[in-house]
Amino acid sequence: MIKIGDKLPTAEFISFNADGAVKLSTDQIFAGKKVVLIGLPGAFTPTCSMNHLPGFIEHSDAIKAKGVDTIACTAVNDQHVMKAWSKHTGADGKIMMLADGNATFAKAVGLEVDLTAPGMGLRSKRYSMLVENGVVKQLNVESESGVNVSGADTILQQL
Repeated sequence: MIKIGDKLPTAEFISFNADGAVKLSTDQIFAGKKVVLIGLPGAFTPTCSMNHLPGFIEHSDAIKAKGVDTIACTAVNDQHVMKAWSKHTGADGKIMMLADGNATFAKAVGLEVDLTAPGMGLRSKRYSMLVENGVVKQLNVESESGVNVSGADTILQQL
């Protein structure tokens, strides 16, 4: 599993901008920037939608006021689901949604979780991290269900 001080591995996400779907590399997202990255098991899932993402939406201005260039959210969903979830939650324009449809990034950072038993397949663990110029400065990984250590309040304290 990735740890504080490690450089993020090279990976590619799909996101949306005004022109439509775009592929973005980790270098494009993180190089030369201070980024808060939220990892979630899945868009539209109860804990992600009601307890994790809302805090980052609500506190996005406060987080960015502490020098953060981008707040990004990744989940093991396709780009269309991530776009719809962004609009549904009000994250549009506040949180950059990054589709990791095949869990490529989740596996590369060692934060994948096998949820095939409840019918969800391979997903991302729930976490938040602070990344500066591609290097992990803070990492908050949930060890159980719920949002106990990876929420917006924790990131605000760490900034």
